Amino acid sequence: MESDDRILVPVGPDAARWRTFVGDRTLVVAARTVTSLVRVLDVVPEIVHDDPRITVLFAYDPTSAFNDGVLDLLRSMGCRTLPWSQLSEITPDLLISASENVTVPPGDYPVLVLPHGVGFQKQVPDSTGPGTRLSGLVPEDLLTARRAWLAVSHPAQATQLAGTHPGTVGRTVLVGDPCFDRLRASARWRDRYRSALGVLPGQQLVLVSSTWGEESLVGSCPGLPAELLAQLPTDEFRVALVLHPNVWSGHGAWQVRVMQQTALEAGLITVDPTDGWQQALVASDLVIGDHGSVTLYGAAIGRPVLLAAFGSEAVPGTAGYALRSAAGWLAADRPLRSQLEATVARHRADRFAAVAASAFAEPGESLPRLRGLVYGLLGLAQPKRLCRGPRAFPLPPRTPRGFGL
Repeated sequence: MESDDRILVPVGPDAARWRTFVGDRTLVVAARTVTSLVRVLDVVPEIVHDDPRITVLFAYDPTSAFNDGVLDLLRSMGCRTLPWSQLSEITPDLLISASENVTVPPGDYPVLVLPHGVGFQKQVPDSTGPGTRLSGLVPEDLLTARRAWLAVSHPAQATQLAGTHPGTVGRTVLVGDPCFDRLRASARWRDRYRSALGVLPGQQLVLVSSTWGEESLVGSCPGLPAELLAQLPTDEFRVALVLHPNVWSGHGAWQVRVMQQTALEAGLITVDPTDGWQQALVASDLVIGDHGSVTLYGAAIGRPVLLAAFGSEAVPGTAGYALRSAAGWLAADRPLRSQLEATVARHRADRFAAVAASAFAEPGESLPRLRGLVYGLLGLAQPKRLCRGPRAFPLPPRTPRGFGL
């Protein structure tokens, strides 16, 4: 499909002539960036599986600066996709998005916004002007129309929003964090993930994690993976690199390959931006990161953490910002191995427990809460089936999909 290809089935004026499944409700997923699309793809199948009453469609919004890779991912998953312009011609019963920066056509159907990271912890460039905006906050018109519902992982996030954006009062819903729940459920697969990533018994896996932007880890010290590989014995250590999908989308896999060529030739493990960072995080022995959500997830599941960068766009008072002082810092001008070993040696499993507690409430309950919310917004009774708990992530792909190195 192309970005402007209209579809005739399962929605449209003559859809009844072509369709096989007749759903009672239509749920549309907004597909704007790889990051946000992957987050929704992680949870929607867990919520509506085996329910023929719900027709799920995807609407491609090409307006993001990071739209590259979205259509490729939709194609690879076999998602029935309509162009964003066609959304105004149908009447969905619910729109779900993990990208808050969408222009939703007029209507009275609700819009459920899931976080694509941890909370509202970054200021990001505003695509509508030269300034910045709070990541995760929907446009004012959706709040004014009382159409938007914002899923939060902790009550503190609702309080944060209420203090700066009063229109969010009454529009937040505590659901917990499905990704955090799955990370915890995946702990039992740690050895399998390590084997799939090529980590041998006795080796330590150092995970380098970077968000996007000039103040990110890879933006401020792109040579760190190569330097780690140069200083760490290959029979004792492996190094994996997790880059925010916006890095891949904004600059392209070719550019990433060129910038990391020395590290790749030295054995760097590159992680698929659409599928695999969670498994690599569970498999890791230490995380070197920045102010991105992956670093916070690593701390929350008990990994030792060293910071190599921390951008000024991080929002003070948030759980993510608390890592700035709670975690140790990597000194690039000192021998790296001794710093890593000292960090691991003095680490306690509960070192970041307070940070995790301020980011994730109701652990293990996110799927039941999300399921109840979605079915309530759709106006459907939940099916009488056994609710599955959070599932472990599958084994990671051996080669990145779509952005391949």
